Amino acid sequence: MANSSANASKKMGTAKKSSKNKNKKPNKKAGRIALLVILCVLVVGMLTTAIIGGYVFFNIVSFAHGEIAINLDDYKANQNQTSFVYAYNSNNELVEMAQLHGEENRIWVDSDKMPENLRNAFICLEDKRFKKHHGVDWLRTFGAATGLSSGGGSTITQQLVKNLTNDKEVTVVRKFKEIERALNLEQHYSKDAILEAYLNTLYLGNGCYGVQTASETYFGKDVSELNLAECATLAVITKAPTKYNPLLNPEANKTRQELCLKYMLEEKAISKEKYEEAVNYKLVFTNSEGYVPKPGKTKNTTEDKNTEKEYQDFYVDYVIKTVCKDLMSKYGYTYRQAMEKINYGGLKIYSAANPDVQKVLNTVYSNRIAFDKEADTAEHPAAQSAATVMDYEGRIVGIVGQAGEKNGNLCLNRASESPRQPGSSIKPLSTYSLALEKNYVNWSSMILDYSIYQNGKLWPQNADGTNGSKKEITVQYAIQKSFNTVPVRIITEMLGVNEAYNFMKKTFHLTTLDDSADANIAPLATGALTNGVTTVEMAAAYAVFGNNGYYYEPYCYYKVTNATGTEVLLETKSEPERVLSEDTAEVMRELLKTVPARDFRKSKNLGKFELMSKTGTTSDTKDSWIAGGTPYYVCAVWLGYDKPKVIPFRYSASGRVYIELLDRIHANLPVKEFPKTGKVEEKDYCKKTGLLASPSCKETAKGYYKKSAMPAECTACGGGSVSEVVSGVGEAVSNIINSILPTSPRSDD
Repeated sequence: MANSSANASKKMGTAKKSSKNKNKKPNKKAGRIALLVILCVLVVGMLTTAIIGGYVFFNIVSFAHGEIAINLDDYKANQNQTSFVYAYNSNNELVEMAQLHGEENRIWVDSDKMPENLRNAFICLEDKRFKKHHGVDWLRTFGAATGLSSGGGSTITQQLVKNLTNDKEVTVVRKFKEIERALNLEQHYSKDAILEAYLNTLYLGNGCYGVQTASETYFGKDVSELNLAECATLAVITKAPTKYNPLLNPEANKTRQELCLKYMLEEKAISKEKYEEAVNYKLVFTNSEGYVPKPGKTKNTTEDKNTEKEYQDFYVDYVIKTVCKDLMSKYGYTYRQAMEKINYGGLKIYSAANPDVQKVLNTVYSNRIAFDKEADTAEHPAAQSAATVMDYEGRIVGIVGQAGEKNGNLCLNRASESPRQPGSSIKPLSTYSLALEKNYVNWSSMILDYSIYQNGKLWPQNADGTNGSKKEITVQYAIQKSFNTVPVRIITEMLGVNEAYNFMKKTFHLTTLDDSADANIAPLATGALTNGVTTVEMAAAYAVFGNNGYYYEPYCYYKVTNATGTEVLLETKSEPERVLSEDTAEVMRELLKTVPARDFRKSKNLGKFELMSKTGTTSDTKDSWIAGGTPYYVCAVWLGYDKPKVIPFRYSASGRVYIELLDRIHANLPVKEFPKTGKVEEKDYCKKTGLLASPSCKETAKGYYKKSAMPAECTACGGGSVSEVVSGVGEAVSNIINSILPTSPRSDD
């Protein structure tokens, strides 16, 4: 029984064990399946990763070795670039007058102009393995991706790609594209070309793109002139242009600059001695107290260190406006397109300015030298003025369009944009030169100084308020004293209104005339023009008398080229146009030399030179003019108010400015004379008759006459034949009768 019971118990135990084993077998199988699945997933994942990685790698390598993805040469040619305005100084050296740009100030500079210290500063700070990798520093990239590196993973080549594509999206796809392009760049360009492009495109604060504009903005010097300390100062800005801006945050910049120098020392780019010297170097920025601006530059203000308070002068304004107009005319640009070309096209504009002359105009006008002192308020602004100085072949050497400090760019230029009534300064253009050309008058022709009747009233009055002396006076005296009566009589009795008007308009190329209103006696004889004239056109007109009869169209630039200078976009050529005979121009010039111009002989410099001039004041004294010149330059000056009102100053307010300008301009010029034609002769004339003096004439003076149209010899003073004496007496009686009888204006049919 016990046996039996033990067996039964043994069987039951065996049965239980067998039951447990049966339960374990499915569990092991499930585990193996799970493990197998995991292994399969891992294998598939690895294979997929390998395939994708291989595909990506293949594509990256293929792209890297494929066609050029980014053409640096095209970018250099087509990027927005700063334009330049140049001028030739008195030594015929090309000097920079202005840089023109929009919000982005870009000037491309070749790598050979960059100091080695500058190149090394950026490499040591931004990408110390730049010269060894092929566009991507895989160690830095891995470190940045895993967080094992505190710095960024982008190389200089990658940063250049980002600068050129302007792709700032933070995605994996963008990063892969950047890597592809960086590798591609390295396959097609040298390290030197890549570094050059990088240093010309990176942003360095204050609107500066590239090291050249940054160097000028922060240090006021060309990038080639930077020392080691200054090079390191620029290199640290790119990480955070505002934080490390040396004008705004010099302390933060200095701290990082020393770090840059430390890296350069560690990389053996500089010696210990150079390191110490650079660390201790006292930096002078363009807003520092010790900064001395170069000629043509100004110091950055301390009130707003982020903005350079500097306005270009009126010559640069005038050039920009003229080039803009010419681009629109030649290429069909809109105004906006033309201005974008000027500000972003990297143009090289070779202006006709004489920097020495322009400096005089800027100084005299901005400081209101030689101007009457008066209050200048919003309600009662001070008198304004404008001036143009030109040589005798159309070259505008100086121009200014405002008295007082200039307060903006491309503002109103009164010299070219604000025509005003010229008063008596119009008379040589409308009356005297034509009468001389036709030999109707000469130096000493006797003309009645008396008003004519118009609409039943005597008109005009002379400056003294009278209707004239009722005596005959010479043409020379009438010009010298600026009588109104004589040109009125010359036009009405000799020339005719239509002929005088057409001659003035055509000969002197006055573009602001009103063909209807100005073809009348008052505008022609007294300068009461409807719209007026500009100082630019007046200077060009008076140049005809100084160059013996040629008119040259005024110009302010020689040529405009593209950034590389390989293409001439615009060019000006002022060809001479014969508008007066040589002898007429010379006699007219000699007549204008007798006009007093504010005691110019007492001037320190100007007194040594010949000077022709003609003043002009409107009848209501709202405009004051003077035009004329020396053997070197012709000059026209206007003075008055923007809202016309009576000028309260003493006589010839414009004359004082005119003399001040010319005296300063001629400070270092050798004495020179106007060119003689050989067709004009100086002769004595009889002051009683205006004829050439005979031995019997007791009152004589000297005058200049055309050899081809000499007046007769005087016979009225005795010594002539009976018939000649009778003829002379008859002429005198006739003149007396004419002076008594009223005269009507001549009718032009």
